[in-house]
Amino acid sequence: MMQDASVGFAEVPWRAVIRVGLIGAAVAIFLCLVGIVPVFHARPLIKDVISLGQTAIVLALLWTGLMAARTSEVRGRLTVLPGALAGSIAGAGLTALVILGELINVRAAFLNASPALYEILTFGNGLAGSWIAIVIGAVLGAAGSVGAKLPIASRRPLTTFVLTLLLAGLFAGILRTAMLSTPLAGLGRLLFAPLGLTIVGAIVTVVLFVGGGELLFYTRVRDRVKAMAPAQQRLVTWPLLAMAAIAVLVLPQALGPFVAQVVALVALYVLMGLGLNITLGLAGLLDLGFVAFFAVGAYTVGLLTSTAEFGLADWPFWAAIPFAVLFAMVFGAILGLPILGIRGDYLAIATLGFGEIIRILAGSDVLKPWLGGPRGILNIPKPIDVEPTHFLAGPAQIYYIAIACAVLIAFVAWRLRGSRIGRAWLSIREDEDVAEALGVNLVQTKILAYVLGAGFAGLGGGIFSSLVGSIFSSSIQLFVSINVVAIVVVGGMGSIPGAVLGAIFLIGVPELFREFSEYRFLFYGAALILMMLYRPEGLMPTRFAAREVHLESSELGADTVVAAPTESS
Repeated sequence: MMQDASVGFAEVPWRAVIRVGLIGAAVAIFLCLVGIVPVFHARPLIKDVISLGQTAIVLALLWTGLMAARTSEVRGRLTVLPGALAGSIAGAGLTALVILGELINVRAAFLNASPALYEILTFGNGLAGSWIAIVIGAVLGAAGSVGAKLPIASRRPLTTFVLTLLLAGLFAGILRTAMLSTPLAGLGRLLFAPLGLTIVGAIVTVVLFVGGGELLFYTRVRDRVKAMAPAQQRLVTWPLLAMAAIAVLVLPQALGPFVAQVVALVALYVLMGLGLNITLGLAGLLDLGFVAFFAVGAYTVGLLTSTAEFGLADWPFWAAIPFAVLFAMVFGAILGLPILGIRGDYLAIATLGFGEIIRILAGSDVLKPWLGGPRGILNIPKPIDVEPTHFLAGPAQIYYIAIACAVLIAFVAWRLRGSRIGRAWLSIREDEDVAEALGVNLVQTKILAYVLGAGFAGLGGGIFSSLVGSIFSSSIQLFVSINVVAIVVVGGMGSIPGAVLGAIFLIGVPELFREFSEYRFLFYGAALILMMLYRPEGLMPTRFAAREVHLESSELGADTVVAAPTESS
């Protein structure tokens, strides 16, 4: 620890700084060789200024400097030196990659080590410009180390600045498309390029969001609203909720059918997330076969409404959807009864097996005469039959139906959570034996959690089959169940707003970035790891869950502090 401003040159932990620099070099080379830099270079973040590929390298070098500063903890005149050294080492890694690419055929092993990549790293100067990466690395590393030493009040707007540019640049194309069909078309062209921000757009966006964020922070608007009387709070919050509702209603008309389909898909996962939130988040019953209830709802609507070969009744969607929920609840009860005595990991494996059985049966020859086997059920009609030019045509009507169902289910889940049965679920989650000793009927309470969760999943499956217009056994994948579990965990166990936020983060964002192909799953995985490291309680946890996680961490830290002298002694 060298907090003293008069720290000498020899006291800096140079070995640790060099180690950070080598890690930074490995990260930068990895970004190049997996194709992120060359592929994303075609996508500008700010038109004619910087591309997404270059942004990835810049962020890696800044991170290297920041980590070097935190590792060395040097202050005073030598503050920038560790970061500059680590950044230059990371840049030297890129220089070595360029030189190596000139000497041997690296592309034989790494397909993305192409001449185009070397042109990006040397700014078109070839081998003669290979030194540029070292200089840029030193400058960005020094900048990262300075950023690490800034007070929180200064780091906050800088963080907002970076995040605002990234998000605005990624969503610029969608925003421009939406604005071009409105009277704001001129403003859209001024702020947004077909891909990425314009320079004017970058300046306006940064001023708007960074300035607005700082204004909200220093004026303490949130604290002032909290300090108001309940009646005054309603006067503030209701108009905001009304504006949000209007924005939700006009979204599919403003942003087009693609965004409407993505939001409809998010709403379907919200339904399933809220269902599993009862089973897992409140009752603590880990269910990895949740997709089975989704399949029951989807096949029920398909069989009852399809006009194709396997359709049974040719019913309208509105008549079929209650049966989808009912049958899913019956299956939930059938699954719940035999596994009531199983806990923990064993329960997860049992439900996983149930989900796989449903998937295999749906695609098997045994049920092929009724479910179509791999051919599935086709020609599932939309809930409302309208002309192609009608505003409810396409995925827009599913969008409104899914949003309405999500709001209704969220209300039901919210009321259940605060009820007597909600408290019984929470007690089972904490300790089944204690809950039973306090008079909680474990059989009834667990079955009710399974049945309600299954019903919500069945509703989502029924709407999904109508959205897609068909249902196949290949749609019943374990990945769906894992996604729903991830939504509940990432959003915050037992939190209703958390389930909504988790679905947006894990389903909506990857869908919007389909243009990045398989790389979106790379970022998806990295985001999940970072999430569990830095916010294990979830994005929007309940106060109880957040307190529980942080209390356990503080207790663990206290134990560690106490145990250390004992071991040394």
